[in-house]
Amino acid sequence: MNVLVAEDDYRVADIHCQYLEKFQDIQYIERAATAYETLAKLKENKFDLLLLDVYLPDELGINMIETYKQEHAALQIILITAATDIEMLKKAYLSGVIDYLIKPIALDRLADAINKAVKNHQFIRSQGEFTQQLADQLFQNQQEIMEKQEYPKGIDELTLKKVNEVLQKQSSGMTADQVGKDIGVSRTTARRYLEYLISVGKAKAELEYGIVGRPERKYVTQ
Repeated sequence: MNVLVAEDDYRVADIHCQYLEKFQDIQYIERAATAYETLAKLKENKFDLLLLDVYLPDELGINMIETYKQEHAALQIILITAATDIEMLKKAYLSGVIDYLIKPIALDRLADAINKAVKNHQFIRSQGEFTQQLADQLFQNQQEIMEKQEYPKGIDELTLKKVNEVLQKQSSGMTADQVGKDIGVSRTTARRYLEYLISVGKAKAELEYGIVGRPERKYVTQ
């Protein structure tokens, strides 16, 4: 794939470009600093994927999506922004972007978005008949944007997943200290995530009475 990075912050653009170079499916990378420079580059060359920042100096990137797609109908767009306004997310979804990344971006989350674009690109170039399974994969990927759960401040999705996985492996339950040591975080951090799991109904707490000292709070998955 040929990729265009539309980002006015050169430091962020550098990080994105350097990271994109690691993907063997990406052949060519170019950058643009404004919305209309992006348009000019799309007119000059064929790009398969556009990493588009929303807040560009001359125009909101999201307002240019239809214009960009007129240059290349098969152009895939990953929207990148610090905006967490639900109306922005709805507009992005209805505009047909394949993913929506909120700054600051975790590189593993960016990797997920790139890999999704690669799979889509392979499908776009494929021929012949398809199965229901392939159709489900394509259209379920599109719905992930709207279905993605929002977490409260202080709760990271990846850390939460690790805590949940560790807890599920121990049917007898674990203390916050044990969970923290297992995944490499402090007892306080582990407890915050464990209490969150309780609040959403995915875990419960029990008191374990030892020989010495006060009872300890033990967490069990539900």
